[in-house]
Amino acid sequence: MPNVSVNGIVIDDTFAEAFGMRATAIIITAPNRKWARQAAVTMTGFATSVIGCGCEAAIDVELPPSATPDGRPGCRVMIFAMGTDELQKQLLNRVGQCVLTSPGSACFAGLEGSAALKLGSALRYFGDGWQISKKIGGRHFWRVPVMDGEFLCEATTGLTKAAVGGGNFFVMAETSARALLAAEVAVAAIGLVPGAIVPFPGGIARSGSKIGGKYKGMIASANEAYAPTLRGVVRSELGADINAVLEIVIDGETNDAVAAAMRAGIKAVIELGPKRGAVRISAGNYGGKLGKFIYSLKDMLP
Repeated sequence: MPNVSVNGIVIDDTFAEAFGMRATAIIITAPNRKWARQAAVTMTGFATSVIGCGCEAAIDVELPPSATPDGRPGCRVMIFAMGTDELQKQLLNRVGQCVLTSPGSACFAGLEGSAALKLGSALRYFGDGWQISKKIGGRHFWRVPVMDGEFLCEATTGLTKAAVGGGNFFVMAETSARALLAAEVAVAAIGLVPGAIVPFPGGIARSGSKIGGKYKGMIASANEAYAPTLRGVVRSELGADINAVLEIVIDGETNDAVAAAMRAGIKAVIELGPKRGAVRISAGNYGGKLGKFIYSLKDMLP
């Protein structure tokens, strides 16, 4: 199938390639939205890519008081890793250092899942013997004393083995400002899709990569085919009208969540149009050799 044009934007005849991951979710609450977000943003810092961070994490959705277990403002945070052991390690480290420490916070399970991961059942030891076990409505919590009161934390949260990481698409524009605006509207649209996160800064990656590199030990390196400054000296994928490329990377609780997020993001970029945003949309793949989840761009169009 040749490339197509939708609302003046060229859609490449290509696909995004993604792979299976393990994932979990928690709900963080606090006395107000500011502190719920602060705890969530802090615990999801340095969690852009499993290549260097051990996990990928971000806020899935903000929750009103009516949607949280303790009736306070909250955030649902999702964490993705390549294996269960690493996911468990990242969950405890991040909640222990960034949520337990945050003023007024509480932490609850955010996913039922097919298995359980330790949460309060491990963090309770911070209480040094003063922690209290509490069971309410079939759920198990730990009350851990801290200096502003108690840290209430559910004993476990769920694990899913059906998560997908690496959904993606590229927004390609004549200027960096237009590429950024197109990426921003895409991220905003994806933010409305439940069960999907965009873990890079502000949901946007400028450093799309290829596997390996010329230097020993490099797991990933610059994808020169999409670097505008190298056009003319490498085998470039960019036409003369493309001077900036930004990538949206998507992790989802399920295959369907990733597809829904890609559709929402691409739709937003198309509606923005080429005069204000991207003139072309493409996607990253490794010829079908990396992962079993394939998202053809033509199937993601509105």
